Amino acid sequence: MSSVRYLGHSTVLVELDGTRLVTDPLLRRRVGHLLRALPVDHPGELEAVLISHAHHDHLDLPSLASFDPSIPIVLPRGLGRLLKGRENVHEVEEGDELTFGEVTVRATHAVHEGKRAGGRAEGPALGYALGGKSLRVYFAGDTDLFPEMEGLVPDLDLALIPIWGWGPSLGRGLHLGPARAAEAVRLLQPRIAVPIHWGTYRPMHRGARARFLRDPADAFVRETSSLVPEVEVRVLQPGEQLEL
Repeated sequence: MSSVRYLGHSTVLVELDGTRLVTDPLLRRRVGHLLRALPVDHPGELEAVLISHAHHDHLDLPSLASFDPSIPIVLPRGLGRLLKGRENVHEVEEGDELTFGEVTVRATHAVHEGKRAGGRAEGPALGYALGGKSLRVYFAGDTDLFPEMEGLVPDLDLALIPIWGWGPSLGRGLHLGPARAAEAVRLLQPRIAVPIHWGTYRPMHRGARARFLRDPADAFVRETSSLVPEVEVRVLQPGEQLEL
């Protein structure tokens, strides 16, 4: 059985042909002035952790410390120095492939700044294509549109697409909002699209029913349904799971 469970922000637990992987784990209840709108369970035992880039909301050291130190961590080349004390670290570049269980993980292109705040490390931003025996899954990480999205993962079953940023705003820099995320879906042509990077953290002074916790997903559904109606969009709240 294969499934994806959206744990919030860019954290997704992917179970593909019996292999369990998690992306960009950010599991804390509070991050700076932000609070989780909904609690989430720890993903537990894994075959690997996939990190897309150096930004603190994607490479969160306290969250990584909650995993067994023997679990492999895959991250862009140049960022391994941040993971002191961990031995099973794999630094990769675009096009590199690793195999975990029944799944081949290929690092893919992304368009996003990859420098760690404070200047302690820098590496490229990446996405990951996950190829199992039964399904193909694409995790975009954080990225803007790029022409090579078209055909990036042939015969794609599921695309995990970022549609928002922190709290009430999309944020600065190169991101996908709902409309541009729909265009990414048009280029990728997956069978199913699941929006990520939304609906998770809110400023402490804002209530858990704030519109920005739901409006980005509603907008993404409208935009995608209009642009590529043949693609099924499945919106998961943090903690919800989709069986594939």
